[in-house]
Amino acid sequence: MTVRETQAHFVRRRLKVASVVFVALSLLVPSSTLATPPATTPPHAVDVQLLAINDFHGNLEPPGGSGGRVGVAANDQACTDAGPATCVLAGGVAYLADDIKDLEATNPNTVVVSAGDNIGATPLLSAAFHDEPTIEALNMLGLDVSAVGNHEFDEGVDELLRIQNGGCHPTDGCDTGHIYQGADFQFLAANVVYKDSGEPIFPAYAIEHLGGVKVGFIGLTLEGTPDIVSAGGIADVNFLDEATTINAAASELRDQGVKTIVVLLHQGGVQSVPISPTAINTCVNISGAIVDIVHNLAPTVDMVITGHTHNAYNCTLPNSAESLIPVTSAASFGRLVTDIDLRINSRSGRPMSIAVNNRIVFRDDQDAGEAALVSTYKTAVAPIANTVVGSITADITNTNNTAGESALGDVIADAQRAYTQGSGAQFAFMNPGGIRTSLIYGAISGGELPGEVTFGEAFAVQPFNNLVVTQDMTGDQIKTVLEQSFKGCFNRTQDTVILQVSAEFHYSYNDSLACGSRITSMTLNGTSLDPNTTYRVTMNNFLADGGDSFPGFRAGTNRVNQVGFDVDALAQYLGAHTPPGVAPGPQDRIMKVN
Repeated sequence: MTVRETQAHFVRRRLKVASVVFVALSLLVPSSTLATPPATTPPHAVDVQLLAINDFHGNLEPPGGSGGRVGVAANDQACTDAGPATCVLAGGVAYLADDIKDLEATNPNTVVVSAGDNIGATPLLSAAFHDEPTIEALNMLGLDVSAVGNHEFDEGVDELLRIQNGGCHPTDGCDTGHIYQGADFQFLAANVVYKDSGEPIFPAYAIEHLGGVKVGFIGLTLEGTPDIVSAGGIADVNFLDEATTINAAASELRDQGVKTIVVLLHQGGVQSVPISPTAINTCVNISGAIVDIVHNLAPTVDMVITGHTHNAYNCTLPNSAESLIPVTSAASFGRLVTDIDLRINSRSGRPMSIAVNNRIVFRDDQDAGEAALVSTYKTAVAPIANTVVGSITADITNTNNTAGESALGDVIADAQRAYTQGSGAQFAFMNPGGIRTSLIYGAISGGELPGEVTFGEAFAVQPFNNLVVTQDMTGDQIKTVLEQSFKGCFNRTQDTVILQVSAEFHYSYNDSLACGSRITSMTLNGTSLDPNTTYRVTMNNFLADGGDSFPGFRAGTNRVNQVGFDVDALAQYLGAHTPPGVAPGPQDRIMKVN
């Protein structure tokens, strides 16, 4: 097993002379209960600080809309940099880096970590350059180790290896104007193994030596990654069970004398209260995959830093021995940083206490180097990002109604059907998870007029560069696909996904019926679909390959990949309807009949 020991470029930070700030927290005490900091460090105690992020998704600039807020507000104008207490604007890599470096200066024994999804589904500023700008920014920020997330695999294993190791892109070359040097930090992928050898694509864990003690970090992604990324790029690897993998890696670490073990896991949960300045350190009715995963962990694991759900929480959850261990998440997009203080007994190597505090990344002081990096790439991408491609008549949001249909889902499905009409497409499907944000009428990100939409704004909605695909499917095959929408049916373990559809197609469902009988009607231009008739259907290649747990799409035949991406279809559709602009979709194509 390859183990990454502390490297030379981290030594400089380890030698900083700084005061140690520590808040003791018993592992058996709820996260909201903090003890008074001791006046002096006890004998044989080493204070270690972990600074954690997750689901950064290349948000180099301060994210807009709800993705840039901690709290709820009607719009950005109702939410400020400093408050009110119910809503704070947060995030932006220059602000994040400044906060991390300030916290790092308080303790020479600091490690900066991530629970994955640093890249993938990123804004155009990063995506236009194959996410090299994000890695360069995280290098500058001082990230030490990171789990892989599912989005690290958006462009496949080979591209992720390039992201780690450096070199020019195989197709576009060094289009940033310089040779990409790779990540200074180490990706960890304990449960992503090659099918032929069983070896992980990256090390399973890393060991950091801090003040005379060892801390082990195990990194991995969710086992269900193949359900939510394109199949082609991960054909040569398997994704293993999370808890089983963690326990095996923890045993190896213990055999090497590592007694303090931290997991960086790209899987998580959700607490039942929305993110707000007062709820980022709470853990109300936590649910989701993380609860069972932690409950299956061996007592050798001391804490779990999570991601994937974009939620914020600060929990203690029971492991297999029913002991409570800290479990954290820092929301997404660099809005929070999790500040973790471990006091470790230098004789036993075991944690004496762990304190956890999710901190808001306020938009106050910026790191000058990060700000300059962002400015350089903004200048480079501006001619593309600021090009106006069309207009809208009002906000078109990705918010679902009670049937699971969104106005923007309608528009995107209509756009893809129009884009493929020349291939005989009769209607189109769109997966809602591929719609990352809303189109806002009043947004003026590139100097455009209200209602105008830039390519950068369209790309933010659909940032995956999926190809648009048209294929033949029978009515029976289409029904099979729709029956695969519901959690618990046909081996679907992830949440229910209601596919969005273009104007020609309508369907209804009753999710209280037995699996396989939940789709109660399907019509094309008002006529019921014939199970034996073949129809020409459009979707993105992610769905066509069975993504989002829709294996039924793989039964399609006579597939044609269009010359263009899904964002091109949206941009072309917006332009074709200007003036007066595209209106919000009617949200009347899908009906929940129960």
